[in-house]
Amino acid sequence: MLMSPCLRTVCVIVALSLSIISSQGQQKRTLTIYAATSLTDAFEELAAAFLENRPETDIVLNFASSSKLAAQLLAGAPADIFASANSSQMDLVVADGRISAGAVQSFAANRLALIAPADNPAEISGIEDLGSKRLLLVLAVTGTPIRDYTNAMFHSHNDEYGDDFANRALGNLVSEESNVRLVVARIALGEADAGIVYQTDVTDEVRDDVIRFPIADRHNQIASYPVAVLADTALPELSEAFIVFLRSADGQAILGSFGFCPPPREADEATAETSQDRFIKDETEVATCEGLEAEG
Repeated sequence: MLMSPCLRTVCVIVALSLSIISSQGQQKRTLTIYAATSLTDAFEELAAAFLENRPETDIVLNFASSSKLAAQLLAGAPADIFASANSSQMDLVVADGRISAGAVQSFAANRLALIAPADNPAEISGIEDLGSKRLLLVLAVTGTPIRDYTNAMFHSHNDEYGDDFANRALGNLVSEESNVRLVVARIALGEADAGIVYQTDVTDEVRDDVIRFPIADRHNQIASYPVAVLADTALPELSEAFIVFLRSADGQAILGSFGFCPPPREADEATAETSQDRFIKDETEVATCEGLEAEG
């Protein structure tokens, strides 16, 4: 029995509609994560592990300094998750309403490290030399979390090396980089004598090109990393699943393999500072983030 032209047209339209619906159902969901530069290597591996059993999902990672990422989010850039290197930048996004304060959780911690080129032309032996020698110092730009931690660390040494130690150290500053990985690159290339980075930035790729020196626990700063789902995400369940994975034993093991420490314990609510990072000096708190073995 032959179909009428009209019936054939109807069948074609139905078939095309079913094809489009099926195609839409098979489209991958794309999770967009804004993450601090210091998280680059760890988050690339975390993303790969998270996607292993999720063939229907893709992840787009946007790495930059936390201050730059916060500025992008404040300007309305679309994203699902924001992972910052300090609470100050996270607080700005919360205050803007793009993230709910109750959604913010800590997931990792980090420490500072002093690095120099492998041949150590300035003959640096420790932090004290930054305030007692004429040398070329490279730091991340003012306003980034790593720079805030660095400034606090320098001022912490004033009691030990003189009230003006921080000013003397900063007097050697010759370059400010937009993110911490660029600081590492300048030192690895021998373009400066010293830099302050996170301990996790001394990766296998640069380990032979730099030398790392210890920063005493009483002066070092614990960088606490907060993460949160954006309030306007189109993928709330998938975003929450990634954060659950990030804070799980498997996620923490991956972070630990890149030198990150477990998140600092929560402060007592009666004494917690709600909008500023706490530079932790208590020895028991420092012990939650042991440094990598120093090479200097």
